[in-house]
Amino acid sequence: MVGRTEEERLLKEIAAQDRSQFVVVYGRRRVGKTFLVRETFGYRFAFTHTGIESGGMAEQLAAFRDSLEDQGFEGCPMPRDWLGAFSLLKKFLKRSTDPRKVVFLDELPWMDSPRSRFVPALENFWNGWCAARKDIVLIVCGSATSWMAKKVLRNKGGLFNRANRTICLEPFTLGQCEQYVRERGLGMDRREIAEGYMVFGGAPYYWSLLDPALSLAQNVDRLCFTPAGELVPEFKRLYASVFRRPARHLKAVMALAARQLGSTREEIARASGLPNTGVLTDVLEELEQSGFVRRYAPIGRSKKGTVFQLVDCFTLFHLAFMAGRSPSRKGFWIDSVDSPGRHAWEGLAFERVCLWHESQIRAALGIAGVASTLGSWRSSEKGSGGAQIDLLIDRRDGVVNVCEMKFSVGPFAITADYAGKLRNKLSVFKEEAAGRKSVHLTFVTAHGLKRNEYSGMVQSQVTLDDLFRD
Repeated sequence: MVGRTEEERLLKEIAAQDRSQFVVVYGRRRVGKTFLVRETFGYRFAFTHTGIESGGMAEQLAAFRDSLEDQGFEGCPMPRDWLGAFSLLKKFLKRSTDPRKVVFLDELPWMDSPRSRFVPALENFWNGWCAARKDIVLIVCGSATSWMAKKVLRNKGGLFNRANRTICLEPFTLGQCEQYVRERGLGMDRREIAEGYMVFGGAPYYWSLLDPALSLAQNVDRLCFTPAGELVPEFKRLYASVFRRPARHLKAVMALAARQLGSTREEIARASGLPNTGVLTDVLEELEQSGFVRRYAPIGRSKKGTVFQLVDCFTLFHLAFMAGRSPSRKGFWIDSVDSPGRHAWEGLAFERVCLWHESQIRAALGIAGVASTLGSWRSSEKGSGGAQIDLLIDRRDGVVNVCEMKFSVGPFAITADYAGKLRNKLSVFKEEAAGRKSVHLTFVTAHGLKRNEYSGMVQSQVTLDDLFRD
């Protein structure tokens, strides 16, 4: 199993304990949660069940009863509510001869249909029965990260502080994608893997759809721009599976997509039409918990200046190229390889890839052990020429790394015109925000900098190879 060695080890360690364990596995859709649990336990469970997307209480209970019968509970009656459903599960597990009874409940948030009182029933099942035994391993899993956080991890009732272990499954890094590419025999070099990451991000499921017989561009066309493409309907499915009322989240996403460096909540409220109340607070918090958005406080500003930035690679790719396009013509992605719009998108997409690999950037700069925060900055002065910085590393040792991220075919060359813009940007930043801190200009590029009369203004470099190191 590629890229999940530590998580697999942890699950096996939990299963070997001599007391009952309550394990929570969560993370965004398509990140491989179900695959991780099933592969770790060899698809052998005392009981396993998956909730039904958008199913009502009656459908959920019927499906749960069917799972019990399919797995050996002959003549299983239909439960009237979730208390009755878990009572049936207890009867079923009492018959099991397994020394460790692993129960896997997948897509837990889907089971919690409106007014079903699913969570209190789950509380009763764990507290009243499982916790009093030594042989139960209860693993609950869900893509609705915000639901998992509120209803399980931060539950204020009977599930408060009950989880013995939590596993937040993150998307693959570039390095893990490279391991997967080699395992599958996809024949992609690091530049192609980076280009794939710009489209798919680190969601393992998307990478699993790649056909080894096709080039990356052919795969993107097949998956995203043909009528039968597996990822053509993915955008709507993605948000509908994670959020119970996705329309509000999509309004915020659309507002954020229009601002490269992100927006304050006041700007999001104006652009989206969402009220600047607790409703917007919940929406932004849920988007952040699910990995679609990051928040940061711009350097030199107070907490009130907090900015939210859309960072999900597939969302940004969909909005840039798939939204509003009829998936009927083959070869769109191949044909657009040299278009200005494609080149502009690659530059922005590479910046998002860098944000997902900030720990690798810090390690390459030799500051992995230095306390620091990431952020962006834009000048508040009208006469600054629109100076902005996409990535800042604000370090506790009195240094700020101003990062310029450039994706090019070969070594990037700083021209006289660009050097002038850099000097202006650094000058404005020092005056407005840097204070007494030293400012180091850092370039993050695919193939390094071309040495010329202007390259000496750069204090440090990070290359694409550095981003692949885990």
